Amino acid sequence: MAAAASQDFYLALCARPVQFEKASPVNCVFFDEANKQVFAVRSGGATGVVVKGLEDRNPISFRMEDKGEVKCIKFSLGNKILAVQRTSKSVDFLNFIPDSPQLEYTQECKTKNAHILGFCWTGSAEIVFITDQGIEFYQVQPEKRTLKLLKSQNINVNWYMYCPESSVILLSTTVLENVLQPFYFKGGAMSKLSKFEIELPAAPKTSKVNLSERDIAMATIYGQLYVLYLRHHSRTSSSTGAEVVLYHLPREGSCKKLHILKLYRTGKFALNVVDNLVAVHHQDTETSILFDIKLKGEFDGTVTLHQLVLPARSIQPYQIPVAGPASVTSQLPVSCKLYSSSWIVFQPDIIISASEGYLWNLQVKLEPIVNLLPDKGKLMDFLLQRKDCKMVILSVCSQMLSEPDRGSLSVIATVFDKLNHEYKKYLEAEQTYNMALEMGQSRSNPPPKRPVRTQAVVDQSDMYTHVLSVFTEKKETPHKFTVAVLMEYIRSLNQFQIPVQVKNATLLYIA
Repeated sequence: MAAAASQDFYLALCARPVQFEKASPVNCVFFDEANKQVFAVRSGGATGVVVKGLEDRNPISFRMEDKGEVKCIKFSLGNKILAVQRTSKSVDFLNFIPDSPQLEYTQECKTKNAHILGFCWTGSAEIVFITDQGIEFYQVQPEKRTLKLLKSQNINVNWYMYCPESSVILLSTTVLENVLQPFYFKGGAMSKLSKFEIELPAAPKTSKVNLSERDIAMATIYGQLYVLYLRHHSRTSSSTGAEVVLYHLPREGSCKKLHILKLYRTGKFALNVVDNLVAVHHQDTETSILFDIKLKGEFDGTVTLHQLVLPARSIQPYQIPVAGPASVTSQLPVSCKLYSSSWIVFQPDIIISASEGYLWNLQVKLEPIVNLLPDKGKLMDFLLQRKDCKMVILSVCSQMLSEPDRGSLSVIATVFDKLNHEYKKYLEAEQTYNMALEMGQSRSNPPPKRPVRTQAVVDQSDMYTHVLSVFTEKKETPHKFTVAVLMEYIRSLNQFQIPVQVKNATLLYIA
């Protein structure tokens, strides 16, 4: 990578990863996507199990009797009950409740001749067994050390996927594995959602293309659940490379194909979703690209085609500190091998290196993006959707009013209008909320929800303190330009019918 690009890494691994004992012949590593915990199981648990999570920094350590190879191990939500799968016929349970006896109890799958593919905890005491012949939904009764079958559904299953954020399990069915059947879980209820088909790329008559589990991900983007399908380049087609197809999966109604992310490359890919952005990692070039489905794309009548937002960049280089006694730790840290073949990616933003013993969150860095998106209007559209955007937005505003990056008045007006559009939306939501409170609530109406003030709300105080008051004090700025900028900001506030605060009007008077 060129030296000039060394400072514009917009993706980074978190500074405080979860460190665990690396995978080896005697230590098996498992990840639980619901609790975001990594399990290091030594000798089947006989010489110890250590559980570490991103949320809980205090590890859980215990021993289990070695009853054979562990295929899957997960805690219930709340860490009160442990479930361990050692065979394809049953799952063992162990209570981690104070004063509860440490005795295992077992539940076999109900369907005759079925094989358990895995299981998912959907609550503190609700668990789903996924078998090759369907799903079985149980309630665990820890005090009785038994399980009660709540509901089951027979269906041929090739593989499954679970999205804990939305409590949806996706089952792959049919010979081509491309008909997907979702189920939604809430409390003790299980609902069957509309099944849908993933369109597979055309294949030569001599071969059959199946849908691979590796090419499917589920994630919540802008509050909506999507199934992401990594559609590889077909040698027989005139396609310019792979693409990611987004299917929107609503609670009610049918699943629809809504977005296509154009990758213009082929090879091995992995997907993450971070801050509502789809990050596509490409192993061959050791780079990643970002897509934002909120940004305007090319609509062809049924789906919206999106191009990458920013040029491809590597994840920021990461140094692994050398562990050991003080005399040894003076050694220089070791560079982590990015995009390693031993990396495993989980949704939404987890990257695990089992060979190095690290679990990271992937993070987006906004500051480097400012210089990679020269179009200020598009930059604002992008930044306003990000979680920690306010200080970066204010910095961009200051920058566009100063040499050498001074923008034209039309660009400055566009930025002010985009900021005040968000500001007005929040003011209106706040006004609606206050009116609902004043009118009082009847029993039939639920209490109103107070609008959340996100960092995208840049109000007049923010602009005065961080941008305009500093800008007007700069003696080198032409007086005419200073007045024009202040007039433009007041025009924008008036356009959105936002009353101008005295301090901002005073700036114009002083200028």
